Amino acid sequence: MALVPFPGPHSGAYDSDLDDTDLASDSKMSFLDHLDELRTRIVRSCIAIAVGVVVGFAFIERVVNFILAPTRRLLPQGSKLIYTQPGEAFSLYVQVALIAGVMLAAPFIMYQVWLFIAPGLYSNEKRLAIPFVLMSTLGFVGGALFNHYIVFPFMMAFFASFNTPDLGFMPRLDDVFGLYAKMLIGMGLVFQMPTLVFFLAKMKLVTARFLAKNIKYAVLIIFVVAAVITPGGDMATQTIFAAPMLGLYVLSIVIAWLVGPTRERET
Repeated sequence: MALVPFPGPHSGAYDSDLDDTDLASDSKMSFLDHLDELRTRIVRSCIAIAVGVVVGFAFIERVVNFILAPTRRLLPQGSKLIYTQPGEAFSLYVQVALIAGVMLAAPFIMYQVWLFIAPGLYSNEKRLAIPFVLMSTLGFVGGALFNHYIVFPFMMAFFASFNTPDLGFMPRLDDVFGLYAKMLIGMGLVFQMPTLVFFLAKMKLVTARFLAKNIKYAVLIIFVVAAVITPGGDMATQTIFAAPMLGLYVLSIVIAWLVGPTRERET
């Protein structure tokens, strides 16, 4: 015999509470189920990266020329990038194709990440899948472009400024690309700050007021981080690393204010 809940003044609230916390019973997974789900997402992401690598190899010359263009413009007249190991140039091509594959597969990879964490979310939080994929992908691409057109050329110009009649600037291929890749990953992660704040604000874990109130500590932490990751020790180089982080922090405050509660915006 089924028991019917007694209708009362709180029955509507009871139903809404169920809607807000409807973590379905069939979505409860054991530890082994989570491992199997993780394996599935990793395998699918690797397949997408492999497809991207194949596409990257089809345009490898254009991609390599695009990456090395900022450095080539700074080389002395008649000089060129050099490589001293037999497999160094081939290794560069493989790494460039791998990075191109990851960037091409980035939207699909972010979607797989979302599918992995979605079972642990509420139903209203699961609707954020498209914003998560779009914002994380655009953030990484934006960081990569900022690095290529602004940060990396500035860094190479600084290093090339020591070129004199007695000192020739002839960088190794592997060293140039190694620095480029590290800065690319760093800027890609830094540009995820608005995405992170967006979801934290949606989940009511941070507010615009909290971020604005602690901006002085954020500035201190940003300059400390910039000093650690900056290859050069001069103030100008540190500033060009810190400037985008400061701008993104201010943008994050605006994002938190826009997605925060209406009462906070009115205040």
